[in-house]
Amino acid sequence: MPRTTMLISQFEQHFNCPPEQLFHAPGRVNLIGEHTDYNDGFVLPAAINFGTDIAAKARADRNINVLAIDCNSETNSFSLDKIEFSQQQMWVNYIRGTLQALMQSYPNISGADLVVSGNVPQGTGLSSSASFEIALLKTFATLNNIPLDGVKAALMGQSAENNFVGCNCGIMDQLISSMGKQGHAMLLDCRSLTFEYAVIPKGMSLVIVNSNVKRGLVDSEYNTRREQCEAAAKHFNKPALRDVTLEELEAEQANLPPLIYKRAKHIVTENTRTKLALKALNVNDMVTMSQLMAQSHLSMKNDFDITTSQIDFLVDITAQVLGDKGGVRMTGGGFGGCIVALTPDHLVEQVRNTIDTHYYAKTGLQADVYVCLASQGAFSN
Repeated sequence: MPRTTMLISQFEQHFNCPPEQLFHAPGRVNLIGEHTDYNDGFVLPAAINFGTDIAAKARADRNINVLAIDCNSETNSFSLDKIEFSQQQMWVNYIRGTLQALMQSYPNISGADLVVSGNVPQGTGLSSSASFEIALLKTFATLNNIPLDGVKAALMGQSAENNFVGCNCGIMDQLISSMGKQGHAMLLDCRSLTFEYAVIPKGMSLVIVNSNVKRGLVDSEYNTRREQCEAAAKHFNKPALRDVTLEELEAEQANLPPLIYKRAKHIVTENTRTKLALKALNVNDMVTMSQLMAQSHLSMKNDFDITTSQIDFLVDITAQVLGDKGGVRMTGGGFGGCIVALTPDHLVEQVRNTIDTHYYAKTGLQADVYVCLASQGAFSN
């Protein structure tokens, strides 16, 4: 059964009437630019054809009634006039926090009946939470005739996650979910929130491979990396590492603790690689793109210390198939999670077969392979 048909059916069964409208917001994968976001740097994500879908009908009162299909069809009801954090149902805090953020600018929104479902694989780092937030904002902006633009929506989603849910995320996930463009990646300046699009060449797929390595260290190590980067920026008396050049960094190497130097080197060089990737994609230069993604992965492995042996193995065996016809690297926060491979369509099955043949034999883990296309954001025209 198609997802939209299933949503409509579930809505009719639960609320005894059809929904007024259906809404969608995509998840995302980051092609290059890792840990650069909180250093005011550059990232190059693409929205993907996995995401969150919402069937909705406006109410005349201020009540919100939700059926969450993916959370064992749990339900939750609350009033917009009394939004509180739920310790029992964590998923509903994304709804409550997002609507609270929306009401800071538009306090008089009306309630709604909602059925929500998503197919972004959980725990993969493909940003199911941002997809959920942006889908909600698109839903309530439309139902209430609010002229909400994609950048404002992204900031509201980030605010909900930072201030209500309690996750200190950057802006990339929400902005690509709201403003992604079909067939393109987005070069986002995380300081100015300006962006431009990069063409993903025709005949190329985004192959995402979940290593299924349990990501136990990610929160504590993420905070440590942020502190190390901030220490490096402070050494240079700069607002962020985005403002430090490689020449400045090399000149100061002897005066920096070795670990701080390595962390800073990753960020400084990764920002340069990410801007070069925009140019490479726009002229269909896959040889350069392949090199940039390979260099990015080595930098995450050697300078930022966030890969694992399983992730490195996945990248190595995929790179052997792709050669210079595509690119592959770890994507996400690190310590497990996914790799992303920009893959010619005619090599997709070979990549899949190589992983099926070698990954379990080497690691004892099964990898999940998702073949994706770059898709449209919820607020893109």
